[in-house]
Amino acid sequence: MAPSDSGDSGLPFQSLLGDLMNMLGSSGPNQWQLTQSFALNVATGGSPEGNVDPVQRMQLEQLARVAELSVMEATGLELTPGGHQITVVPVNRSEWTNRALASWRTLLEAMAPVPPEQAAPTTDPLVAMESGGLEGMAGLFGQWATTIGPMFFGLQVGSVVGHLAQRTLGQYPLAVPWAPSNELLFVLTNITAFAEDWSLPHDETLIWVLARELAANAVLTIPALKARIEATMLEVATSSAHAQGDLLGRLGGLLSGSSPEGLDDLGGGMDLSALQGMMGDPEALLSGLLTPEASWSSDLLTAWAVVIDAYADHIANVVGARLIGSHQTLAEAWYRRRTERGKGEEAAGALFGLDLDQEQVDLGRAFISGVVERAGEDGLARLWTSPDHLPTPAEVRAPGLWLERISLPGLDPPS
Repeated sequence: MAPSDSGDSGLPFQSLLGDLMNMLGSSGPNQWQLTQSFALNVATGGSPEGNVDPVQRMQLEQLARVAELSVMEATGLELTPGGHQITVVPVNRSEWTNRALASWRTLLEAMAPVPPEQAAPTTDPLVAMESGGLEGMAGLFGQWATTIGPMFFGLQVGSVVGHLAQRTLGQYPLAVPWAPSNELLFVLTNITAFAEDWSLPHDETLIWVLARELAANAVLTIPALKARIEATMLEVATSSAHAQGDLLGRLGGLLSGSSPEGLDDLGGGMDLSALQGMMGDPEALLSGLLTPEASWSSDLLTAWAVVIDAYADHIANVVGARLIGSHQTLAEAWYRRRTERGKGEEAAGALFGLDLDQEQVDLGRAFISGVVERAGEDGLARLWTSPDHLPTPAEVRAPGLWLERISLPGLDPPS
């Protein structure tokens, strides 16, 4: 084999980095396609999936008609905007993954790191590196830090959505709105596995899951509430994207030696001592990823999400008490399944700015119970009559305060 003429004898990874930079800078893979492919691979474990059994499809449709009437009676809400007929759609994990990515695409793209503007290098890093200079190597690392960030973010999104698809029973593993549609998705493979894992009757499990998903859809498609939630999520996403871009810029500056902080330069422009300190101090590395305003918005989103989830659970229990004998066992199995949260739920919560640890989930459940104890189902229904009635984090901990606030006429919601 002929020896390399690139002058890389003393620079490890030089050839690899050069090839990758050429690929990413020219005809690299489509970012969204990469995210989608990775998500599908995670969702299916790399194995092909079969189509939904027609018998199971018919069973779901028949039970849905029963559940719909009961959910409408229990909530007093329309199941879709305008009261249009809702269509239940059984899907496999692949289809759920594709639909989730398509529905959340605008929000997910808003979360992607915003690369910082950088001055053009005086010398092409690839050319400088081929001549054997450490300056070129440092410049290449600087470009690499800011170029590879969006790719890793895309893979992170793919992993999150793929893991969600492995566990979700229906459309709403998280209280995150979907794009407008009269369809509601159910992952029958996961529902069957849930029933078998907990030795639950399959038909009764279907009714309980139908009731829960229909209730969540009824809330998350109320136009004014949906708009408030989506606007708040976009605020958090935009702040996070710029903060991640700033982090990439700091990292790129240290690698290329262009850091404005005047720290010690080592290795032909690479600020290795500062880089080591930055990477060894997680607080310094992650400081400022959320502004105070975005942090407050994230707390609001968490409060709303746990309350909406708990409300959907409550309605499923109300409907279950009317229609199925095992509703208490189902409710307990669902709660225990939640306490054993999978990778998808934990990572997805963080991705969307939600803190969904067990304490928060229990606070949501306690809030719903507290409102029902104090004001009954009619008081609980007031949650969804106005976006201003969505509770604050403090009110989730004290449902009595929430009831007092929404009962006072003409007051603005707390800021």
